[in-house]
Amino acid sequence: MLKRKDLFFILGCIVFITPFIISETVYNAYVEYNKNHGMIMSFVKFSILATAGEVIGLRIRTGNYNQKGFGIIPRSIVWGFLGLTIKMAFVIFSAGTPELLSYLGLKNAKSALANNFTVTKLFVAFMISTTMNVVFAPIMMTLHKITDTHIVANGGTISALFKPIKFRKIFNELNWDVQWNFVFKKTIPIFWIPAHTITFLLPNEFQVLFAALLGVALGVILAIAAQMGKK
Repeated sequence: MLKRKDLFFILGCIVFITPFIISETVYNAYVEYNKNHGMIMSFVKFSILATAGEVIGLRIRTGNYNQKGFGIIPRSIVWGFLGLTIKMAFVIFSAGTPELLSYLGLKNAKSALANNFTVTKLFVAFMISTTMNVVFAPIMMTLHKITDTHIVANGGTISALFKPIKFRKIFNELNWDVQWNFVFKKTIPIFWIPAHTITFLLPNEFQVLFAALLGVALGVILAIAAQMGKK
């Protein structure tokens, strides 16, 4: 059942996205800046949207959008830097995977993504998504879990970002049953590979935005994983 805080949250989201929908000037400014400053925009988009996903995940788990020690600000900063690595992965795998497919015999793999929708284009997008999610995603997801744990362990304060992360200790204490059997084995093949296949079918200027919007889904997935880890 929706509560007043949910209505405020939804209203805030509507206010945030409305200018991009109703104003052609704002929309064109976004497209142009995104084209010329892709890395900066990746930082901003993931900082805002992926953090919003975690906030929604917290709401699912606890009934609140924030709580003491959660650390919205440090999480958003970490997500910004993770967004940079995700943009890098997009560039690397969207160029490297078609090159590999071409090397293996699919000669039109590199040109397929620039053309209208075809079965070949779908296959290439699927392969880019698969290679990225198999090679890069587990590392990023584990790093994200480690940084989240570090932030919570330091009370959710900004100062957590300036303290050494105890990588070995946190890595050994992660719930690998949930991380492996749910986050990796289920969400990657069932959700992330299909979702990012759609991502790579989109024009370049919308790919990172769509990926950042998937951060909302990530927040829900993390909420489920956290609940499973408590059982």
